[in-house]
Amino acid sequence: MEIPQSSICGLDRAELQALLAERGEPSFRADQILDWLYKKRVGNYSAMTNLDRGLRAHLEENHALTGLETVDWEGSGDETRKYLFRLRDGRFVETVLIPASPSFYGERSDRRTLCVSSQVGCAYDCKFCASGLAGFTRNLDAGEIVAQVLEVERLSKARINNIVFMGMGEPLANLKHVLKAIGIINADWGIGIGARHLTVSTSGLAPQIRKLADQALQIRLAVSLHGASDEVRERIMPINRKYPLEILFESLRYYRSKKKQHITFEYILIEGVNDAPEEAKLLASCARSLSAKVNLIPYNLVEGLPWRRPSRETQERFQGVLRSEGVPATLRREKGHDIEAACGQLRLIEEEKRGVVGVSLPAGREESGA
Repeated sequence: MEIPQSSICGLDRAELQALLAERGEPSFRADQILDWLYKKRVGNYSAMTNLDRGLRAHLEENHALTGLETVDWEGSGDETRKYLFRLRDGRFVETVLIPASPSFYGERSDRRTLCVSSQVGCAYDCKFCASGLAGFTRNLDAGEIVAQVLEVERLSKARINNIVFMGMGEPLANLKHVLKAIGIINADWGIGIGARHLTVSTSGLAPQIRKLADQALQIRLAVSLHGASDEVRERIMPINRKYPLEILFESLRYYRSKKKQHITFEYILIEGVNDAPEEAKLLASCARSLSAKVNLIPYNLVEGLPWRRPSRETQERFQGVLRSEGVPATLRREKGHDIEAACGQLRLIEEEKRGVVGVSLPAGREESGA
């Protein structure tokens, strides 16, 4: 069955009211549909029993609830889960559910974090990352982003309470749709996750960081830094040639002037590239200038890339330098590495290689409650 070209979960309340008004429906119908979708979490229009049959049939024919099809999922030994979703045009994205762990921000440790994708592939060619190996295909629309949350909650039978835009793609290169999705995820009529539990990651698109700073929501920003000097960062992050550290940090200072939330620097430790104590001191200086936190991530192996992970001793020495310089720094222990769901391991799916075209999630493969 062909998937309709737009999904209800990609519409905000006003847009849904306008859509229904075209059929002469009263505005309260929109609230009924939103209640079924986000509060009662029904998976089809037939369950929306307070809508008349004609309206339900029209919606079923013209507007998918999510427009997302679950193809498969994998479970890691550490309880991380990676989901493979097919989009309406037959493309694929991966989404990762990360189990509860102590919070970097000092919050409660019962978080269930979802790492969502914002693009099919990626154009920015970060040298440690699998997502860009096959290039960029297209942006996801807001509905395809929101649908990842709804579908993972349906499969896992548990509510997500923390979302990071750190999956496939560069979120700020798809800012329009990401912001719309955030609005739906945050809204009290929508999924209802608070702004401080939403984190947007970027490789360093300085103009878009300024645009994000001008948004009213106090969402969090994570910057994939990975090098504290232009020389080192350009080896890892080609975007640094367009927006070198001086320009990047100007935009980050602007962001800090607008937001209460602290910036986080994501820093993947790569053996012999950016793991020297001298680089740690440069990173500490960068972080102190913005009162930023640092999240150290030992490199996760990606097939086809030459990098290696530093030793545990080197990792801890690097963290120790940061802390001795007064910078809050955590050392992440990867989750989902065994199913290629860890940081930098999500990739553009080659349909023929995976052999999943035309295949749906087998009956009974919904997860038991976690």
